[in-house]
Amino acid sequence: MIDTHSIDVYAPKIAETKDPSGGFFTVAHLGEFSKESFDATSKYSRRDFYKISLITGDASYFYQGIEYRNSKDEWSLVFTNCEVPYRWEVHDGACNGYACMFTEDFLPLHTFLRPADLIVFKNEGQSVFKLNDEEVAQFKVIFEKMFEEQSSSYINKYDLLFLYVLECIHTALKLQPNVHNRNQSAASQLAESFKRLLASQFPIVYPNNIMTLRTPKQFSDKLAVHTNSLNRALKEVTGKTTTQIINERIIQEARALLAHSNLSISEISLSLGFEEPTHFTRTFRTLTGQTPTLFRSLIDNGHF
Repeated sequence: MIDTHSIDVYAPKIAETKDPSGGFFTVAHLGEFSKESFDATSKYSRRDFYKISLITGDASYFYQGIEYRNSKDEWSLVFTNCEVPYRWEVHDGACNGYACMFTEDFLPLHTFLRPADLIVFKNEGQSVFKLNDEEVAQFKVIFEKMFEEQSSSYINKYDLLFLYVLECIHTALKLQPNVHNRNQSAASQLAESFKRLLASQFPIVYPNNIMTLRTPKQFSDKLAVHTNSLNRALKEVTGKTTTQIINERIIQEARALLAHSNLSISEISLSLGFEEPTHFTRTFRTLTGQTPTLFRSLIDNGHF
């Protein structure tokens, strides 16, 4: 048996790619894991990362009470989130393929999206894709590009790895074109409008482009809805309040500016709409457990 994270036993054996801002990404060959090797690991469990697996072999994938059977010569692309337990069971022989894993912090540094916002990682979305030979070849190319970039010394390799993850996701979504034609609820439409408006303020380029919308009231006024309506819609769609989402995005941008810019703490504070640097420092420490000064010093000293 392969448990929910049998693939993860390979992670310690490979080089990990850690974004300077704190995110984690790694890609691995699954190698061969036999039925006998995992007889004692049949429990469902979960980890704090998301995973994309390209896998072949005679096995079953169990997720949300559904069994997805994979025959010996079939290939499947499987997206797993960090919320719902799952497991694999090998029926005969061994399974092979690829897997990339990343934490919640890997994507948000580069985009307003969070992994949970992507339909392949949502509980109600399609997360298992059966592939033909042509599609397998497409995804193998993407995973090989991840491998090449993971081992490179390119200074912006995290941006490329992020793009390869999105390429993998969107290539999968194109296998189900009707998924984009579903009628959105009013809450979903409002949530998408809010996300686009929030994202439009980034990246920060001080002093020419700074954050001007940072309160729920400012966003609701811009969207011509009541603040309570905006908050209800976001809570329904994301499970989070308007303030939580805004604060998370502010901190993501703050971390990026601290890690990748020469702006002073005061300039970063002003660019993110804080009236006083002390307010920025207090908010950053509350949400990250560190002061901006400590975070930057850890970055400078190579601790991230």
